[in-house]
Amino acid sequence: MNNKIIATNPTAKHNYNIINSIEAGIALFGTEIKSIRNGKVNLKDSYANIKNGEIYLYNMHISPYEQGNIFNKDPLRVRKLLLNRKEIVKLIGLIKQKGYTLVPMSLYFSGSFLKVELGIGKGKKLYDKREDIAKKDAEMRIKKAFKNIL
Repeated sequence: MNNKIIATNPTAKHNYNIINSIEAGIALFGTEIKSIRNGKVNLKDSYANIKNGEIYLYNMHISPYEQGNIFNKDPLRVRKLLLNRKEIVKLIGLIKQKGYTLVPMSLYFSGSFLKVELGIGKGKKLYDKREDIAKKDAEMRIKKAFKNIL
């Protein structure tokens, strides 16, 4: 299907080593969908957590819809993610035993359904972040050197 990316989390790959990713649906209200279709959503500080055998998304900011009046919901409310029971059990095992965390990486439409890509990863230490920055800097210098030679 054709996936239309609405929002990405710019700090996800910078702060976490992403091992795997999983696609999940999200339970929303009508005015929230309309606001998301207008591109008024932010995933920057959001995270997912497990509570009572369900997975919830925290701190995803969806701006109130302008024409929504009384039907608008709280922009930072907790939203339920829709996954199979097997997937939830697998994620619970990874998070509790191995110390991984769930990070929303992107928000996109798959057909007419809104999906969230959850990254499963471990937090990076400061020295890991420095190594990544050094690698990117070295690659950029090599590319500049090749451009000057050609």
